[in-house]
Amino acid sequence: MLAYIIKRLLLVPVTLFAIILVNFIVIQFAPGGPVEQTIAQIQGIGVDATARITGGGSSDSLASSPDPKASLSKGNMDSVYRGARGLDPEIIKEIEKDFGFDKPVHVRFFDMIKNYIFFDFGESYFKDQRVVDLVVEKMPVSISLGLWTTLIVYLISVPLGIRKAIKDGSRFDIWSSGFVIIGNAIPGFLFAILLVVLFAGGSFWTVFPIRGLVSQGWEQMSTLELVLDYLWHMVLPIGSMVIGGFAGLTMLTKNSFMEEINKQYVLTAKAKGLSEARVLYGHVFRNAMLIVIAGFPSAFIGILFTGSLITEIIFSLDGLGLLGFKAAISRDYPVMFATLYFFTLLGLLMSIIGDMMYVVIDRRIDFESRET
Repeated sequence: MLAYIIKRLLLVPVTLFAIILVNFIVIQFAPGGPVEQTIAQIQGIGVDATARITGGGSSDSLASSPDPKASLSKGNMDSVYRGARGLDPEIIKEIEKDFGFDKPVHVRFFDMIKNYIFFDFGESYFKDQRVVDLVVEKMPVSISLGLWTTLIVYLISVPLGIRKAIKDGSRFDIWSSGFVIIGNAIPGFLFAILLVVLFAGGSFWTVFPIRGLVSQGWEQMSTLELVLDYLWHMVLPIGSMVIGGFAGLTMLTKNSFMEEINKQYVLTAKAKGLSEARVLYGHVFRNAMLIVIAGFPSAFIGILFTGSLITEIIFSLDGLGLLGFKAAISRDYPVMFATLYFFTLLGLLMSIIGDMMYVVIDRRIDFESRET
């Protein structure tokens, strides 16, 4: 197992490099970069949606640029930065230099990679703050959403899936399958909007808050009041994520138990006179729950990647998802790539932890022997 883990760890930097490279290239074609936005602010106009990105950063910047001397000549400046007509070329050069757009694209890319190895993401273009400080500041919100949602989804889905497997074909199985189908068919963000409309002052009741994790004046609250206030704020966001995420795990649990229940060792245990509860939880449970429990890290990452982003936007929760969304809108490339780097690294590490959990749960699994 140690050799397998080492191999997986060695693949982490290679995978990170490939993902960053692909996104670095894609960013080159995105219109309305920071230079264009700064020019628009100087001239008091909006950013042209068709403006060409011509620069990237050094350790902080991620777009490409042609030769600055050629691109900034009066003859072709308008074709490079739309909306820059009449602006002094020296000002354009200063703006490019401020964002680190004055170096060749390959130099900027490898400078960025070199700094990312040491978790140096530079500074945000528009927040006047180190990117790593921003990520650390927003991380607790996203981690909190992901952990609570994953735990509650497991607490609901596992017992429900086991019950459906035991009562397969019964009324309970049929009507509960209706809820599972609805939860699987409707995206989580629609549930989030519905909860806002119903319970957050949208059109009916104002029961729960819609912004932040705590109320104003939380500094004066006691520990118990602060915990209750935090839970009060988390009801709607976590509720919307749980509703949208429990269906798949419920069916996975049911199918795993159904497969084990029909195996020969279960029939033999029943023939020996063992009670149904002992057969189920003494023999079936460990084998059936292997894939469910071992998949916890992957489920957490999936919820963190997809669910928390939309949830943070809808409920105005200041986490990594909302930070990355705002960075994409404002073309704050250092923040965009820092959140991408963090999510990718966390996902790769959680994938390795998931493989390790397979071995912890069932010692018969040996990844090294499967590779030979």
